[in-house]
Amino acid sequence: MSTDERPRLRFIEPTALAGVMVHDLAVFRRYWLSSTFSSVVEPTIYLLAFGFGFGSLVSAVGGYRYLDFLGTGVVGTAVLFTSAFAGMFQTFVRRTFQHTYDAVLATPVDVHELVTGEALWIGLKAGVYGCAPLGVAVLFGLRPSPTVVLVPLIGFVTGLGFGLFGMWMSAIVPNIDSFNYIISGLLTPLFLVAGTFFPLDTLPPWAHTASQLNPLYHCVELVRHSVFDRLGPNDLGHVLALVFFASAMWVGAVSFLRRRLID
Repeated sequence: MSTDERPRLRFIEPTALAGVMVHDLAVFRRYWLSSTFSSVVEPTIYLLAFGFGFGSLVSAVGGYRYLDFLGTGVVGTAVLFTSAFAGMFQTFVRRTFQHTYDAVLATPVDVHELVTGEALWIGLKAGVYGCAPLGVAVLFGLRPSPTVVLVPLIGFVTGLGFGLFGMWMSAIVPNIDSFNYIISGLLTPLFLVAGTFFPLDTLPPWAHTASQLNPLYHCVELVRHSVFDRLGPNDLGHVLALVFFASAMWVGAVSFLRRRLID
C-alpha cells in the first residue's frame, strides 16, 4: 500500500473511544451496585425529606405542586453527584494511584481521546441516574408530559460538562483531600442556587443574575419545562449554555490532563 492509500487517522478515532468506554463498562459491571446506590439514593433522600418536610408547609411553588417542583429539580442534583464526583475522584485515583491512564496511553489512544471517552461514559451514567428522582416523584403523583423523554438527553449533556469539570479539577489539585475545597466552596453553592428547592426569582437581583452562570440552573429549567411540556424559544438559551459549558470544560480537562500525563 502506498503512502497516499493509507487510512488517514481522525482527530478522534472511534476505536479509541470504544476501547476507553469498554474498559469503563468492564469496571462498572463489577462495581455497578455500589455506584448505583451512591448516585441514586442520596438525591432520592433529598426528594423525600424536602418533599414531605417542606411539602407539608408549602403546597405550591412557581405554579407547580411543591413535590413536582422538587422532583424535577432534584434531577439536576442526581446528575451533578453522578458526574462531578466521578470526574474528580475516579480520574484522580486512576491517574495517581492505579496508573490506569499510563497503561491506556501506551496503546494507540491520545489524551484527548481518553478524556472524551471517560467523559462520554460519565455523561451516559448521569443521563440514566438522573431519571431516578423522576421515577420516585411519579410514584407520589407527578404526571409527566410526553416530552419527558428529553430528560435523559439533558442529563447526558449536563453530566458531560460536570464530568469534564471534575476531570479538569483532578489535574489541578495536589492531593485527594483538596477536593474538599471544590465540593464545599463551589459545588455546594451551585447545588443550592440552581432552582432545585426554591424559585430563584425570590433571590436578590444580583444573586438572580449570578445564577444565570450556574450550569445546573439551566439543567433544572430544561428538565422542568420538558416534564411539564413548557418548552419554548427561551430554552434554546439553556441548551446553548450547557453545550458551551461542556465544550469549555473539555478544553480545560484535555489541556491540564495532558500536562499531568505527558508533558
